[in-house]
Amino acid sequence: MLQYFANGIILGATLALGAIGLTLTYNVLRFANFAHGEFLTFGAYFALVFASLFASSSTLGPLTFGWNFLLAIIVAAVLTSGLTLLLDWLLFRLLRRREIEVTLVIASFGASLLLRNVVIFVWGPQPEYYSRNIAIATEIFPGMRMTADEVFVIVLTAILMVALHLFLTRTRLGKAMRAVSDNPALSSITGIDVARIIRWTWIVGGSLAAIAGVLFGLTVQIAPDMGFNLILPMFAAAILGGIGSIYGAVLGGLIIGVAESMSVPFIGAAYMPAVGFALMFLILLLYPKGLLGDRS
Repeated sequence: MLQYFANGIILGATLALGAIGLTLTYNVLRFANFAHGEFLTFGAYFALVFASLFASSSTLGPLTFGWNFLLAIIVAAVLTSGLTLLLDWLLFRLLRRREIEVTLVIASFGASLLLRNVVIFVWGPQPEYYSRNIAIATEIFPGMRMTADEVFVIVLTAILMVALHLFLTRTRLGKAMRAVSDNPALSSITGIDVARIIRWTWIVGGSLAAIAGVLFGLTVQIAPDMGFNLILPMFAAAILGGIGSIYGAVLGGLIIGVAESMSVPFIGAAYMPAVGFALMFLILLLYPKGLLGDRS
């Protein structure tokens, strides 16, 4: 069970990073973005392309990749942020003027289908891998084995979450984003450039989504439907933690990941997603605001 717990932390780290982007979008733009899963997919494929372009024989100790991969992650985050800004400029910006939330949600469904088919057209339907090297797992604790790549996923996720916390609480831009999420109209009156905050919301959410996609591809595989398969668990994580709460999204992602992984020996891997939805259903019945629903 200790090994399943470790696997759940790894999955939960990916879900948490993705759920943060969903929560930021919901907080500032006031709609559920179902195209967010495709940002994970594009981030993973962007990193795949540039990891090959920056190919190097150097490695980072026991990790299966080298410095070129770290650079590819940064480029993938930048390009995915650009994709989110382009999608907002072409689609969501125009629909926001109508102030009908359901229109934005339906549009995000359409954008998701379009982006998924673009991935299949460009890269094909077959799964890909960042490395064909065999990763050797090391015993961390009795009964728990992890590869160096998996440890990298957990460490990088923790660093990003701390950095996001400091960004939101210590910087003027982060405080402005929190103010806009609480009350966009009042924020605009006090002199905050709401349009600029919206752009930065897409940038931060898209970057985290890209990194989440890369980390999932590093420990599992890269496939055109990976974002589609992860979007509903990410929504479950955001709702479980409290929709609108960034820290709740982190907590919800970890809970969903651990619960799904530890259910495998009892119900099998095929029913893992059902566990996350069962937890979400229970929390909505017992505590509809979520675990940290009133905290921004």
